[in-house]
Parts: sequence; structure tokens; C-alpha cells
Amino acid sequence: MQHMDWDNLRFFLAVARKSSIRGASNALGVNASTVSRRIDTFEKKLGVRLFERLPTGYVLTVAGEEMVSSAERIEEEVSIVDRRVIGRDTQLSGTLRVTMPTALATHLLMPDFTEFGRRYPGIKLELAVSSEEFNLSKREADVAIRITDNPPDYLVGHQATEISKAIYASDDYLKHHDPKKNPELLNWIGWENNHPQPQWVKENGFSKTPIHHQTDDLLVQLEAGKSGMGIVLLPCFLGDSTPNLQRISPYTSDFCGDIWILTHKDLRSTARVRTFMEFMHKAFDRHRDLLMGKLPNTSHDTIGVARNFDVVPSQNSIQ
Repeated sequence: MQHMDWDNLRFFLAVARKSSIRGASNALGVNASTVSRRIDTFEKKLGVRLFERLPTGYVLTVAGEEMVSSAERIEEEVSIVDRRVIGRDTQLSGTLRVTMPTALATHLLMPDFTEFGRRYPGIKLELAVSSEEFNLSKREADVAIRITDNPPDYLVGHQATEISKAIYASDDYLKHHDPKKNPELLNWIGWENNHPQPQWVKENGFSKTPIHHQTDDLLVQLEAGKSGMGIVLLPCFLGDSTPNLQRISPYTSDFCGDIWILTHKDLRSTARVRTFMEFMHKAFDRHRDLLMGKLPNTSHDTIGVARNFDVVPSQNSIQ
């Protein structure tokens, strides 16, 4: 058992799940060369080959497959101990890892994170921005800010606000295109989809408008809309805060989800987790009108940092 320490198993599981050294290095937050070296050393210590190195990636051998289930059980036990120890922490210090969609971090919340850092200098924020959902039971993050209608049962937290979407086009694009008279001459900037007319097109009033360009990234869609590539469906906090974008017919915003601030039940009493979640509830309360699409084409003074720390509790919560 001296060779089966948790750190080696952690590297092993990351490669097994990502099927590549590069993917594992991103998940672990270390250099790819470090992951490769650790796997090679682990195999030599065990005297067995855990992965086949193929051009398409790392594939588990029979011995590797047999190790996965045992390693995952150990991982769960380590995570339980880790959460319970952290959960008893009453100090406003230490590292706090927060995961959220990239656009919320880059186009809305960064001033709030900055202000939080000023108020609580003993807390080190680690911002994990991604479209993937990090697993809080495995301590991949301490707090998750998620757009969801159905938070996982193992998490606790509150609904911060609703979020709305609308259709936008650039000022320059609308100088040369009339959405009301000739919708068929417009171009949608769409998501990757093999269907010629996906459901979101039918639901948004421009069923005659073809999808002429596509991207799988929300911020790329925003930039494409700004540059005049076509019309684009965006969250209102992005579209309404971008000066050269306009909402187009029908001009109204539609519900597209709820924002929740969540943590694992074992961490809810941790001082830095509780303080951060309360701080972010106040921040989202200030951003509510922008997020819900109530500030079209205005100079959004609501974007910024919290100025007081009074928290208005949400009516929707999971304990």
C-alpha cells in the first residue's frame, strides 16, 4: 500500500477521465509534463502499465480499469474528510474556489470579486470559469454560481435572481437590414446544430431568418453580433450592456433560467463560504434589473461593486 498514496491516485484518475495528459493537466491545474512524469513514475512503482499510449490519447489497460473503481472509492472518502474538516473552519482566511460561467465573471461580477478581495484580504479567491459543471462533492470547487432550474440535491444555497435573454444586432447591421420588412434577409448567428431550423429559432420570432454563421461559445457570439455578422440571441446582461448593440423586434426579453449560489452541505457553516455567498446575494440583488432585461439600451450604472453589506434573503432556497 505504500505505493498507493492518494496523490498518485489523483493523477491517475484525472488521466483516466480525460483520456489525455493535456486534459488531465487542465483539470488538475499543473503542467502537462508534471502529469506525464507522475503517471510514468506511478507505473514503475507498481510494476504494471496502467495506460496504453495511443495517437488518439491515453486508454486504460485491463489493470488500469480494475484500479479505477477502487481509486474512486478512495477519492470519495478523502473528499468527505476534506469537506468536514473545512466545514469546521471559522476563520475568514484561506482559499475559496468559485466556479461560474465565463460570461458572468468577465462581463458582470469581476468588480464584485475585486471588492470582496478588498474587504476580506485573508481570503484567496480562485475563480474557475467554465461551461462545465464542477463537482462540489469532490472539492473541485467550494461555491458554484450556476444558471439552472434544477440544482443538484447534494448542494445547498439560494436562488439569487432570474436571468433573461433577447435578440440583438449591431447598429451598423441594422442600418443595412430591416428586421420587420425583410426578416428573411437577415442572418442568425447560431449555436452548433445540424437541424436547419432548431427550436430556439422557431420560438424567437425570426423563423424565416436562416442560420448563416455558427459558434459554440457565448462570448464569441457576442463579438460576432457586435461586428455586424448577424442577429444573435444573448443574455440581457451581455446585450444590454454593450453600447453598439440594439434589441430588435419583438424588443421584449424572455426568461432563460435562474441563477443559484450553491455549496456543498458540509461547507455551509464555513466562515469564508458563508460570507462569500452572502456577499454575492447582495451583488446579484443590485444586478437584478440588468439580468432580468429591465435596462435595455441604457448606461448601466448598476454594473460595479457592492457598497453595503445588507443582505436581502432569497425566497427560494435549498437547505
